[in-house]
Amino acid sequence: MEKIFELRNVVKTYKNDGKEFTALKDVSLTVEEGEIFGIIGMSGAGKSTLVRTLNRLEDVTSGEVLFYGKDLASLRSSELRSIRHSISMIFQGFNLLSQRTVIQNVEQSLKIIGTPAKARRQKAREMLEIVGLLDKENEYPARLSGGQKQRVAIARALAADPKVLLCDEATSALDPKITGEILDLLKKINQERKLTIIIITHEMAVVEKICDRVAIIDDGSLAEVGDVKEVFSNPKSGAAKKLVFPSNPFDPSDPDGKIVRIVFDGTKANVPFIANLVEETGLKVNILSANTRSVGGIGYGQMIVELPSSEQDRRTVIRFFEAGGLTISEV
Repeated sequence: MEKIFELRNVVKTYKNDGKEFTALKDVSLTVEEGEIFGIIGMSGAGKSTLVRTLNRLEDVTSGEVLFYGKDLASLRSSELRSIRHSISMIFQGFNLLSQRTVIQNVEQSLKIIGTPAKARRQKAREMLEIVGLLDKENEYPARLSGGQKQRVAIARALAADPKVLLCDEATSALDPKITGEILDLLKKINQERKLTIIIITHEMAVVEKICDRVAIIDDGSLAEVGDVKEVFSNPKSGAAKKLVFPSNPFDPSDPDGKIVRIVFDGTKANVPFIANLVEETGLKVNILSANTRSVGGIGYGQMIVELPSSEQDRRTVIRFFEAGGLTISEV
């Protein structure tokens, strides 16, 4: 697949009252055409700064941001305006114009680029049909729910036929049910229109649901990047482990007890490992917590268990799980 974005050693430094703050530290990554790419990190990690470099709302201090091979920093104003028409963006706050109807909001991006009124109206209605809000075209934003407002924002973003859609915390203000519906809509748009989507979020559940690949940003640095399934099942960086693995609220029942995390992927999710352990070895483990998630439609999960007190029994249990293809790590 063709690279739509390529970041090379990107650094972004802000200066305030004579002090410097580096928001991005030597970030290099690529986004391929047609994929849904997630950028995740905790608050203040630098992910929103990163996404703003993709349409040059932020100029980088050093490094390069390439869009289809063109360095954004080298473009003249007219060239940059043209490229920005190919890069649409939706936000957490929707950014709708309250004094304009739904269809007028969707028409706004087309009006800016000089599309004739009749063509604007026809295109806006097509976009509203895609997001399921054609019956709301004459309503005002105040009469819409949060999910409906975000659908209008998506329709507006799609109206200019962009090559990429940037979503900056676009579902953070929505409840879980509506978030799921918006993510399903984005996935449908990606598949049907072959639109590249970049999602900036602090929620791993968003990445797990629809992203193909993910970059994890930690304190301005790229901590890890890879396929979502691989990062979930085998996170390598400390930042990734914090996002993927839940914290363990339990202490071992024995002061000398040992707690481990068992991670299983979609091919192992339906195997009764704990029951098999008891049946085959006679040994038991204490399950402290467990969860499963759907990642790309495949079940992945993890358990935090307390091992037997005997060192020999612990080794037997670990060998049993490892022989079954499970990943074991000490908590």
